[in-house]
Amino acid sequence: MTPVPAGSPLKGMPVEQYLSDPSLKQQFVTPMFDIIAPRYDAFTRVFSFGMDARWKRELLAAVATSIAPRTVALDLACGTGDLAFAVAALAPRVHVTGIDASARMIDAANARLVTRDPATPTFVEGQTAPAFVVGDLTRLDAPDASVDTVTAGYALRNVPDARAGLVEIARVMKPGGRLYTLDFYRPEPIVWRRLFLGYLDLAGNAVGWLWHREPVIYGYIARSVDHFVSADTFSTLLRESGFVVERVSRKLFGGVALHCARRVV
Repeated sequence: MTPVPAGSPLKGMPVEQYLSDPSLKQQFVTPMFDIIAPRYDAFTRVFSFGMDARWKRELLAAVATSIAPRTVALDLACGTGDLAFAVAALAPRVHVTGIDASARMIDAANARLVTRDPATPTFVEGQTAPAFVVGDLTRLDAPDASVDTVTAGYALRNVPDARAGLVEIARVMKPGGRLYTLDFYRPEPIVWRRLFLGYLDLAGNAVGWLWHREPVIYGYIARSVDHFVSADTFSTLLRESGFVVERVSRKLFGGVALHCARRVV
């Protein structure tokens, strides 16, 4: 168990207020991910009953169809680097930068470059290991039209303004570049939405209490999904931000979805 520090900014924080106000949201999200960084990978696998790994394999299979040597790629909200490492291993000299707002997530990703745990690909001659930096998805440190491929796992739901995030991603992408996103979405059927969010809330609060003595740590997921959009609305946001949606793969009756989109030429 890793208790939330007594002085943590999450203690007593009015979560609904912070999720409802884009000017406040990041003040909750970043310290929360700093706290969960050491156990983030274990949680995502347990919480999804192993489905997270399968969803990411599907995303990576889609990326593999368009990746080429010397591709410049960004992995946004990279966490401990699962997608960044995998994308970098898809072709020779693929240059991947993983970006996350949580410094502790970036520390964990960089540690994997040294420890080479079994989940981290081994890079052979001609392949380039990813770089990891702290950064803001809505203010990327990259020139206009400089990136070929962007992956974003559980990313846009956690930024203050998903539309602004997509506009910024579109800015840095080359015409014809590919964007691959995987995230939780607000299911449209009301009965399923209540059941889905009820599970996320119950399971998240339980794990948050058992692991950190603070239910909101993982109970946040249900609340963030309820404040987010449906998979169909996200497709609309993509189109409005300069993308053509080429494929949408829905999971859990719309509670999770993989979007594959192309930057308009």
